Amino acid sequence: MSPPLSNDTPASTGRPIVRLKPKAEARAIRHGFPWVYADELVTDRRTQALAAGALAILEDGDRRPLGLVTVNTKSKIIARMLDRDPEAVIDEAWFAARIGRAFALRDRLYDSPHYRLVHAEADGLPGVVIDRFGDVAVVQPNAAWAETHLPALVAALKQVTGVIHVVKNGTGRARGLEGLTEETSLLAGQVTGPIAVPMNGASYMADVMGGQKTGIFYDQRPNHAFAARLARDARVLDVFSHVGGFALAALAGGAQSALAVDASAAALALAGQGAELSGFGARFATRQGDAFEVLEALGGEGARFELVICDPPAFAPAKPALEAGLRAYERIARLAAPLVAPGGYLVLCSCSHAADLSSFRNASARGIGRGGRRGQLLHTGFAGPDHPMLPQLAESGYLKALFFRLDG
Repeated sequence: MSPPLSNDTPASTGRPIVRLKPKAEARAIRHGFPWVYADELVTDRRTQALAAGALAILEDGDRRPLGLVTVNTKSKIIARMLDRDPEAVIDEAWFAARIGRAFALRDRLYDSPHYRLVHAEADGLPGVVIDRFGDVAVVQPNAAWAETHLPALVAALKQVTGVIHVVKNGTGRARGLEGLTEETSLLAGQVTGPIAVPMNGASYMADVMGGQKTGIFYDQRPNHAFAARLARDARVLDVFSHVGGFALAALAGGAQSALAVDASAAALALAGQGAELSGFGARFATRQGDAFEVLEALGGEGARFELVICDPPAFAPAKPALEAGLRAYERIARLAAPLVAPGGYLVLCSCSHAADLSSFRNASARGIGRGGRRGQLLHTGFAGPDHPMLPQLAESGYLKALFFRLDG
């Protein structure tokens, strides 16, 4: 009798085995691609019986080991590579090594401990995001295996970085795709209110317990800085501003005034606090409402700004939403372009990994043209180096920022 196709249990580790289908491409896995999709894995009843987040040894169709993976049969990403060593022990020391490597990079890059500390697969911790706010860290365990190993992860995080307070942010679309529930809780220490975060000459207020994502978007830091170089003496409009994003950086760069637009009153209140703390309160204003409606209203009012920035949420979070998302990006550009004063600047951003740079750039250019304007593309920005890319995983390079100078 031939041996079973999957879930053999080698004596050396006691771990189950999962196996790629005979025609599945193992080469990508060997060259660093970190995921196995559900249609690429043998899923007999033993594999189906594995608990979400279970550890297993991945083999190719010829029974050669590829590494240690975590398995979740509820997810389209059925297996994620954890370690090329099939016998690796996933304990506090293992987490400390991964977090320590990530910490060494950020400690070299930044003068203050405010950054994305762990960027999921790109830092060797699949589905795990950790943002640092001084002695506070916010952990997003967006994969089932991370939930299972959360105590060891948090212990290693505290040991390596010296953070005292740790928040679990268990919200967002990614957890739903993994079959995980949503919850936010305090895992260590205490957090008594929003945290002031210094960036680009301004102070931002991050609500790490109740805000969007981890409370702030570190990925836009270099794009905030580039926009600030264009902002001297300018009237600035920051649409989808969240807690002040581009607006506060522009004010730090010498903007004459900044108007922040967002649908969230709570986010705008934090933006106002940040402006006051930064000494910009007299030059800062907010307008709450739907971004599309506010853009239309400003156009009707004849408002003009030397610098307009639109940084919306992901309009195309996955491929099925791509066409609708590109239409939304085009509409944003069409509504925003007429608000730019002659010779002024328009910044359009996308955090949709499904919309590649070329598609987003084309949609933006169409929108600008439909808005009756033409211009130059000055600069294309991406996420900061605390959001490194895994070269084999296009999804890790999601952020694009296009800087246009519009004609008269």
